[in-house]
Amino acid sequence: MSVRRTAPRVTQIAGPALPAISFAARLPAAICPIGTLLMLTELRGIGAAGVAAGMLWSGQAVGGPFLGRCADRRGHRPVILVASLANAAAIALFVASALTAMPFVVQAALAGAVGLTVPQIGPLSRTRWVVLTEPGDDQDQAAAKELTRRALSFDTSVDEVSFMAGPALAGVMVVLIAPEAGLVLAGLLIAVFGTLFALHPTAPAGTPAEAASQARLLHPALVVLFGMALLQGMIWGSANAGTSALSEHLGNTGMAGFVWGAMAVTSSLAGLLITVRPVALEVTLQLRIAISAQAVLLLPLLAVGGFPAATAAVAGIGLAVAPHLTALFSLAEQAAPLERMGEAMALLGSGLIVGQGISALAAGQLAQHSGSAGYHSAFVLTCASGAVAVAVACVFVRPGIFPRRTAGVSPAAATDSAASASASASAATPTSH
Repeated sequence: MSVRRTAPRVTQIAGPALPAISFAARLPAAICPIGTLLMLTELRGIGAAGVAAGMLWSGQAVGGPFLGRCADRRGHRPVILVASLANAAAIALFVASALTAMPFVVQAALAGAVGLTVPQIGPLSRTRWVVLTEPGDDQDQAAAKELTRRALSFDTSVDEVSFMAGPALAGVMVVLIAPEAGLVLAGLLIAVFGTLFALHPTAPAGTPAEAASQARLLHPALVVLFGMALLQGMIWGSANAGTSALSEHLGNTGMAGFVWGAMAVTSSLAGLLITVRPVALEVTLQLRIAISAQAVLLLPLLAVGGFPAATAAVAGIGLAVAPHLTALFSLAEQAAPLERMGEAMALLGSGLIVGQGISALAAGQLAQHSGSAGYHSAFVLTCASGAVAVAVACVFVRPGIFPRRTAGVSPAAATDSAASASASASAATPTSH
């Protein structure tokens, strides 16, 4: 498949509107943590802001798999619609509690409610691509699997761009308007675009409870992938904390966001490159190579002492992130039952979040108690997390533990929804051959 035809072929599956809608619907998840930190730092101080942001992340990690399971059982449309409106309401109440100086315990609880109701657009978007590219009995299985990998790589790029744009939007809104402006924007975006994502024709219907109960989720392969997601989150969390500590050491804390954004730029570019020219490797091998390359690319962090070097090092790391995440979610698609795909994808998303939270806390403490250049200690934790991830991948990520799903196990309703969406998209866009 040529470079010129690849992007149209991927977007043609669901129509051009879905990527744009899912991008806008993902922005609130990227805006809310930094928006919470910015708002409460201004209104109550950094200590309270950190606690509230931690509550938000914890709520998202706990609520993600539950919402994924509900979406698998009841269908994407009702679950995402309810979660989007509930999330918008929770954001509004959280902002109101901060502006009216309610007791901090109330503010923290509402921050947790914001996290619990995050509609899981990213994991459920990946689930939707898996359903849409699921091969039928009369299709070329290898070609269909390649298309799935391309679609997941494309979706990873959308994710990376959203998590680069979200914090930047939050910062601009806070600087130009008010401390709460970023969160207000997040509430409006999720109310509008979360609803559009829920109502899009590609939304799969639910799976009968009997069929879902027979589909085993916690296969050893998925446990290994959760561990890989946890370690990737630890790499991000500790590197982010180290970048913040470096910025504080250099007397310009605002630069941390710009330095960290370099990773999202290179990672999204790498993801798009994989979309148009997929890596001709078995997926487990791609994951092992990507995580090993990332571990090597982490090492320059140990030598940084200024913003240019830190930006270059963080940008280099991003080159391996998208290949790793693409392989990670491709293996999840391969190992998890289609009837519980949303729950599986959300579980891996929770692993990324939990890993970030644990390592950010640990790295922050290391940096704080390690003298003026404590950021070096945080980056040591980053490199150690990368080394452990390589060891886990080399020992456990092997083709034998990732049995390939057979075609035709998708729920009939979901398949009909996917076929309908593909047909309507094909009618609107000329088919690429």
